[in-house]
Amino acid sequence: MTSTPSIWIIGDVQGCSKPLHALLDHPDIANDKDPTFWFAGDLINRGPDSLGALRTVIGLGDKAVSVLGNHDLHLLGVAAGARKPGKSDTLQSILDAPDAQELIDWIRHCPLAHYEHRHLMVHAGVLPKWDVAKTLSLAAEVESALRGLDWKENLRAMYGNEPSQWKDDLHGAKRMRVIINALTRMRMCNARGHMEFSHKGAPTNDGELMPWFDTPNRMTRGETIVFGHWSTLGLLMRPDVVCLDTGCVWGRQLTAMRLHDRKLVQIPCSDR
Repeated sequence: MTSTPSIWIIGDVQGCSKPLHALLDHPDIANDKDPTFWFAGDLINRGPDSLGALRTVIGLGDKAVSVLGNHDLHLLGVAAGARKPGKSDTLQSILDAPDAQELIDWIRHCPLAHYEHRHLMVHAGVLPKWDVAKTLSLAAEVESALRGLDWKENLRAMYGNEPSQWKDDLHGAKRMRVIINALTRMRMCNARGHMEFSHKGAPTNDGELMPWFDTPNRMTRGETIVFGHWSTLGLLMRPDVVCLDTGCVWGRQLTAMRLHDRKLVQIPCSDR
């Protein structure tokens, strides 16, 4: 009889290496039998030690998988010359590291979606018309573009808010843009999957615009989706969706949830 694997899913770290170390050293995690770790994206940026946080996760080796978040992609965009650094960015330590190219290549090879044990992990969300198989297939298209030799050129074409809705006949840069925006940026959309990117506050539902996970007839309702990205939503634990972004970079908490029993470990982030 095989035992249930001990998988800890961790919310947005965003360069807060002190809370990350405290979380990994917490007795409930450190004393767990052979734990593995899923990270819901945004390992880096805005926190004080993006390089340290990234090295910590890379150091976990095959015990860790991290999906790409919008801040991870932003680093790739800056490295590719497709994006300018923002005023609140804390990415320079990575770009200046002696092994910067290896670090960037590691991020380039992270998945956009990860599925195991009937749990689908993405950074932001899944469009209502996508089931798990379609989500993984579309994610793989972008993953291939990011891992190829022409990744810099591909990244330059990926930024923008349009198109804001998925259509199966999309191709090229427009197709990749919708996939990336859904998986790494989306919070709110309408029932038809038209994404709205200006809403960054707590979720609302006026009958037209709603959280992506509350859209009617969402194709992934039979599975559990785990995500981060939405600190103003905070901890959400429903049978079908789990949000683990509890605002560590804003001085709140870094949260981990054990997959098989939903046990929580939370570390205060007032000292990041």
